[in-house]
Order: sequence, then C-alpha cells, then structure tokens
Amino acid sequence: MQLEKYMIPCLSKTLFGIECLGCGFQRALLLLLKGEWSAAFAMYPAVYSMLAMLIGILLFYTTKKTVTTKNVLTILITINLVFVIGGYIYKHF
Repeated sequence: MQLEKYMIPCLSKTLFGIECLGCGFQRALLLLLKGEWSAAFAMYPAVYSMLAMLIGILLFYTTKKTVTTKNVLTILITINLVFVIGGYIYKHF
C-alpha cells in the first residue's frame, strides 16, 4: 500500500517553498513503522524526541496530574524543542 500518497502536504513548503520545523515527520514516522530506524533519524532528527513528547502528553492527560508529571512533561517539551530546532539547523545550514 502506498501510504505516501495519503500524506498531508506542508502548507509552508507549498506556499512559500520553505520547509517548516515539522517537515519530514510523516515520512520519518512511516520509516519507523517499516523498521528503518537510522533512515527515520536522517529524514527527521527529532522523530524520537517528538514521539517521546507525544507519549508524555498522552500520559499526562490520562493520569493524575501532579507536580512531578508537569515537570516531566515540561522537560520532554524542552528536549523536543531543542531537537526540532537543532535538526532544522543541521538539515539546512
């Protein structure tokens, strides 16, 4: 099955020709599902931190909210932000 033809196009890249900070995540996720771990990292370096953050957000909203869970979520978001910006800089500069 050709999942790539069902992917959502990047609005920023379509309108302005400039990749956004999230460009490549869908393809990297597809590569992860295929088991191509290093290719997924090469496609979008923040793929693992993004998944960890999304799992953290899911757990935060489905469990009891405490100071510890808020702090862990803040740390996950910060780490993900560093990886997203760092990966963007690495890919384009």
